[in-house]
Amino acid sequence: LDTWMGLNQQALVEFKPLNSTTGALAPVSGSSTGSYAAEIKQGVRQVIGCKDPGSGKIGLSVESISKGIFVSYVQSGGVAAQAGLRFGDQILQINGESIAGWSKKKTIEFLKKADPAQIRFAVRDRPFERTLTCVKDSAGHVGFQFKKAKINAIVKDSSAARNGMLTDHYLTEIDGQNIVGLSDEKILKIIKEKDRAVTVTVMPAFVYDHMVKCLGSSLKKHMDHSEPLKCKKLD
Repeated sequence: LDTWMGLNQQALVEFKPLNSTTGALAPVSGSSTGSYAAEIKQGVRQVIGCKDPGSGKIGLSVESISKGIFVSYVQSGGVAAQAGLRFGDQILQINGESIAGWSKKKTIEFLKKADPAQIRFAVRDRPFERTLTCVKDSAGHVGFQFKKAKINAIVKDSSAARNGMLTDHYLTEIDGQNIVGLSDEKILKIIKEKDRAVTVTVMPAFVYDHMVKCLGSSLKKHMDHSEPLKCKKLD
């Protein structure tokens, strides 16, 4: 794993600059399908969902952080996943009711009592997260190492270093695909299969640890890991 990620200095191949000024800097944000799928948009969006007719559930769990409510779990194939909610999203309102300052328990109880036919969320895209587009060098290295999805080393002068990658952050998405709960081997496989430019979404470790503290291994296995739709941003 270390060798492939570019940490073995003997195996590390010097990155050929894209041009004389940018070096290993990534393309402009939004110039690739991956960066578009991973985009963290500003402002507030509306998400409309309902409860599953069979189970009566939404397929969602939350955590309370700094007086805000954040999505900590989205079930694979569940209503929340189909509606477009993502790990790390901040929920501002439910059915027009502001939930700022609410506890996790109060939020879940409110959702249980909500009309099963339609639930409206006001959502801010993943405010604790940020995206970085890294360019693989000629050997396929992106220039950082992770263990249990936590970034713990960055190669000097690599694309990751030049684009602002930091240690003590967790990988949460690759090209917009949620990877929370996946093994390092599966994450590595996803990265290797991507094109030369790979957009990763990261979250500070202290926030991530709080978000997943109540998620058992079984829940992580059922987390939504579907690939985002293959679409291109229109000019």
